[in-house]
Amino acid sequence: MNDPLTALAEAHGVAVSYRTDRGLEVPVPRDTLVAVLAACGVDGSTPAAAGAALAAHRAARARRLVPPCVVVDGPGGPLPRLPRGARAEVRCADGRVRGLADGPLPAGRHALTVEADGRRDTAVLLVAPERPGPAPYSWGFLVQLYFLLSRRSWGMGDLGDLSSLVSWAGRELGADFVQLGPLHAMEPGPLPDPSPYRPSSRRFPDPMHVRVESVPEFAGLGDGPRGRVRHLADRAAELNESVLDGSSLIRREEVRDLKLRALREVYEVPRTPAREAAFAAFTDREGADLTDFATWCALAEVHGPAWRSWPAGLRDPRSPEVARARRVLAASVGFHRWLAWITDEQLAGAQRAARDAGMRIGLVHDLAVGVAPEGADAWALRHCLAEGMSVGAPPDDFNPAGQDWNQPPWRPDALAAEGYRPLAALLRSGLRHAGALRVDHVMGLFRLWWVPEGRPPSEGTYVRYDGAAMLAVLAAEAADAGALVIGEDLGTVEAGVREALADRGVIGTAVQRFEYEGGSEGRLGPLAPEKWREHCLATLTTHDLPSTAAWLSGEHVDLRDRLGLLTRPVAEERAEAARERDGWLAELERLGLLPDPAGEVAALHAYLGRTPARMIGVWLPDLTGDRRPQNLPGTAGPHPNWCLPVADAEGRPVPLEELTGAPLAHHLAEAFAGRPEAHRDTIEERHA
Repeated sequence: MNDPLTALAEAHGVAVSYRTDRGLEVPVPRDTLVAVLAACGVDGSTPAAAGAALAAHRAARARRLVPPCVVVDGPGGPLPRLPRGARAEVRCADGRVRGLADGPLPAGRHALTVEADGRRDTAVLLVAPERPGPAPYSWGFLVQLYFLLSRRSWGMGDLGDLSSLVSWAGRELGADFVQLGPLHAMEPGPLPDPSPYRPSSRRFPDPMHVRVESVPEFAGLGDGPRGRVRHLADRAAELNESVLDGSSLIRREEVRDLKLRALREVYEVPRTPAREAAFAAFTDREGADLTDFATWCALAEVHGPAWRSWPAGLRDPRSPEVARARRVLAASVGFHRWLAWITDEQLAGAQRAARDAGMRIGLVHDLAVGVAPEGADAWALRHCLAEGMSVGAPPDDFNPAGQDWNQPPWRPDALAAEGYRPLAALLRSGLRHAGALRVDHVMGLFRLWWVPEGRPPSEGTYVRYDGAAMLAVLAAEAADAGALVIGEDLGTVEAGVREALADRGVIGTAVQRFEYEGGSEGRLGPLAPEKWREHCLATLTTHDLPSTAAWLSGEHVDLRDRLGLLTRPVAEERAEAARERDGWLAELERLGLLPDPAGEVAALHAYLGRTPARMIGVWLPDLTGDRRPQNLPGTAGPHPNWCLPVADAEGRPVPLEELTGAPLAHHLAEAFAGRPEAHRDTIEERHA
């Protein structure tokens, strides 16, 4: 710590070394520390500069009467310590003004003012809500909306298809939720990477999910516009049929183009006074965030989607040039505001359909870990994001080179200075029409791996966030929405993180492929069902893993072999995969779950039913025996990631109308109907 750069990095939460998944301590290159600090507005380029920056940082902290952000652990939690003789005033979220000593503070975000010795400081005061009650025992489906095509789709699944699915799953099967992949707004134009986990904006959903015919104004189309929309719908029907007959993959760009052209026609239909009032209420509620998003969309239509290549004056969302452009492009800005509104309406409709069908949770939306560096959020929130940095992962056994996800991270200092409002806004958006929110890579609330631009992932480092503040914001937004939070906490998890998440009521994630005695590294045999976590969502697989049918057959190894992705001889890979599968099948036999008349996939789900997990998720393609992975990490071209409809065991696409007749669906519904009675003794013993 005598080294100024090391001390400066530590003071700003930048790790100077890290421990690998095998326990090896690795020092971080000094150039990395300098680059990461620079991205946070701190100069550590020379020992003198680092020393001066460290002294300034310490002096600024010493001058403050209270930190910029204060977290209170629950309405009755301990209040911040203030200097002797200090006077404090709290302006609550509802506008009331009170003192710190006036009883428990309500949960939420408040403004704290402290005065002492002629000085005055303000801070954001975050009061976490009480821990919510446990999630209901429930089961549901894991779905990527694009792959859920019906005969009415326009080439990919839409929100009308989703409403049909939840109605069927809730009414006929007794399912309580449908967990979706991210529905975030994607980048316009060509999509070199169609992953929903690399969106343009996490704040607003993508209108390509809209069911065009369900927009109320569609019925008011005149003869000319109706003819043009009918022509577009006919082309969409051809596109849809080509996907369902197996002659084409899902083509997002074409679907988006057809829908946007049709929706421009619908946008011109006059709205009734009631509809106009609803639109105005939506735009008022969404405020500046919606204006920024719609402005970026309008500018992208003129200058292309890569905002860093726009004229210099347009790169700053608060510049006079952007204000002038917004006036010039007012019609286009209005159209994109409207698109956000009708998408929001249909999301609300899908959640209503789920609740009307008896689902206790309904939709579970997915919050991606970050955004594309040239997208709408990166432009609108550039003051809160680290320029020249990308989120990723350090080298490990899974990926010896490390990972670079090409997504700019939050700046911890800027996010805190904003009172975590940008984080709260995107959480509120994801929770608005949901019974639960899945947070991808939830460990990122505590620390993220930053990779300086132009350097390999191995030359990155961890940057720490105020996990208590981030969790308080997450818990407060979930409490306001009356919704659950599911954290994707797979992989290497820092000590204490799962406990901190559980203290805020965040449900974890457990995947059968990783649940072993001795952990996923030791692999001493399948973890007995009674040893699984209770407060988690338990599944057999995920969108990044082989389907259950492929895992049972070993076809996932053959696929990776064909694509040249294996790092060992194929015979070794096949043998290991067979040992893993046979070990699980032996466990099923030990428990009396095999033989099962419905087959091994049903038996594996029955195994999940034996665990105390509060929630069980069924990967929808497992109902049909689909053997193809939706996403094969590490590939961008050799495999059609994110472009495959649900199919049967032979690869024949299965439309929603046929999917609802899958025999396995009703079998699983009957098997899960008795939970948690089947393992109540285990649960009560744990709580005792």
